[in-house]
Amino acid sequence: MSFQLGVTMRKPVQHLPLADWLARVDRLRNVADARRADAFITRTTSRMLRNESRIEGDWANYESNELLTKRIAELEHWRDLITKTFERLEREVVALQEEKKAVEEEINSQVEPLTIISKVMSIRDGREIPEITHDIPDTELLNELFILENNQRLLVDICQKAWQKLVRLEEVRFKIQQELKNKKDTEDTDSALLAMNRNSTNMSYKPDPLRNPRECCSYEQWLENAKNMKQLAEIEIADTSALRHTLSVCRQKARALYEAQRARTEYDFRKRIFLTEQAKNELEWQQLKMREEIKNLTCEVQSLEDALQSKTNVLKLAETRLETRAMRCISELCLDEPHGALCSEVEKLREIQRCLSNNIDDAKAKLNLLTNHAIKIDDDLEKKKHSLMTDTEALQLHESLLTKVAILKEHNPCEQTDLNIEVARVELDPRK
Repeated sequence: MSFQLGVTMRKPVQHLPLADWLARVDRLRNVADARRADAFITRTTSRMLRNESRIEGDWANYESNELLTKRIAELEHWRDLITKTFERLEREVVALQEEKKAVEEEINSQVEPLTIISKVMSIRDGREIPEITHDIPDTELLNELFILENNQRLLVDICQKAWQKLVRLEEVRFKIQQELKNKKDTEDTDSALLAMNRNSTNMSYKPDPLRNPRECCSYEQWLENAKNMKQLAEIEIADTSALRHTLSVCRQKARALYEAQRARTEYDFRKRIFLTEQAKNELEWQQLKMREEIKNLTCEVQSLEDALQSKTNVLKLAETRLETRAMRCISELCLDEPHGALCSEVEKLREIQRCLSNNIDDAKAKLNLLTNHAIKIDDDLEKKKHSLMTDTEALQLHESLLTKVAILKEHNPCEQTDLNIEVARVELDPRK
């Protein structure tokens, strides 16, 4: 039977006592508890921080969204106000352009009346010298010409002001359009930003997001600029409306003045034609009576000459009787009653011949005067007829203006109503 010895091999390190081992275990347990307590505090603090940061971030995002929503609403409000004002401005521009066009047509329509009036004056200058007078139609024609020239000058000046106002309105329109475009772009930008969230694309860190943009202004300055833009449009609308009303009033006043003067001129033309017709009728009556008188006087002169001729033989008879009786014998030559009667007869016959000759001369002189005056009446009557024909032709030419003016005149059955609305500045309710 064999015998073996047990050999124990031990690690050649220092063996700790049990107390040290227990102390080490207690130390490790205490450190682990401290570390777990620190980790718990850290976890609790982190959770609180995460919750607070999430809540503050959500509230900050909510406040930003609310402010963006209000800002978008404010932009939309001002854009609507300026848009409505801009639409009114557009209507005023169109109305001013139409009124300016009407004034230009009125100016162009006055060119032909000037030509016609010049022709009328030239036609009236074709009258013969005794009929060319400084009468009322000439004065009224000059007044009509003066009114047309004044109307043209007035309408051209007011049309120039309308053109300058249209140029100014184009500048204001451009400014307002640019303002509306800027507000629309800003509103679209803010709407796009409002629609973004944390999961949206095209997001990144920016170099300096907190910087103030160059040439930026404060909110008060922006608000003041929006108010000024709307006020500028309102002022231009009021000025344009007043200018348009002035254009309409000047155009209607110019037309009314010319219409009144034209009617006055035609009335004086008709009155002058009536007076000329009266003078012509009077001269025709005088011509008829003169011809009758010349005929009667010619017959009377012929009768006087016949009477004178008939007295010649009677005188010859009486003188022959006296001369024959003077040849009697001397004893029979006596101044008896037949001799006295024959002498008296001869004297009477000679006196009668003298009276008849004087009467014939006087009658012939008056006949010559009548004939010469009848020639003057005939000449004046021809001139009166020519003057009457000239004035009638001038009147017909002048009356052609009435048709042209009536064609050019606009027909607006609600013209007075529109004018009242414009003057009272009443805006119709579109819902009605």
